[in-house]
Amino acid sequence: MDGNRRWAAARGLPSIAGHVQGVEAIKPIVRVAPERGIEVLSLYVFSQENWRRTGEEVTGLFGLIDGAVRENTDELVDQGVRVKVIGRLHDAPADVQRSIRAAEERTAGGDRMLLNIAFNYSGRLEIVDAVRALAAARVPPAEITEEHIEEHLYTAGQPHPDLIIRTGGEQRTSNFLLWQGAYAELVFCPALWPDFREADLDASLAEYGRRQRRFGS
Repeated sequence: MDGNRRWAAARGLPSIAGHVQGVEAIKPIVRVAPERGIEVLSLYVFSQENWRRTGEEVTGLFGLIDGAVRENTDELVDQGVRVKVIGRLHDAPADVQRSIRAAEERTAGGDRMLLNIAFNYSGRLEIVDAVRALAAARVPPAEITEEHIEEHLYTAGQPHPDLIIRTGGEQRTSNFLLWQGAYAELVFCPALWPDFREADLDASLAEYGRRQRRFGS
């Protein structure tokens, strides 16, 4: 979900204003995604690289995330959406950890859609963490398979993504679901994330529908 800061800059607003609008843009997409047959929706909310931003912006982001989780958990429960965090949540402030864990617990019974919140996430570090887990389990190197690594990813047990949408006009995946997205179709949307609407989602799904997926064959 890229483009929050550029959205704010274009309007002469501070970066946090773009992030506020970005949070608002999430809500309608989560509401309509199950209606489109989407069973798993993953949102890249906060990356490891985001720590490089100013302390003020990072603090503001954490506050927004904490508030958004608290305010929307009831609706997610009503919608049948189950929340799962993927990433190194233990590095986040304690109040944010509590809010996200509470949301995971309260939505655990949701069976309409799984919502992955990629928080303090890095695709490379996810693979590192999987390898470390295998090393800690003393799995002999010669016996390690792709299946072993799959079992230790943050998304263990989940299907691989069919489609990855990048907003903001940039044409790269930026360390997102590197292992899982090996065969995902990519759609690069010019809209900045705060301007991303249901019509943009539908256009991306329509583009995906026109693709022929061969998986290397």
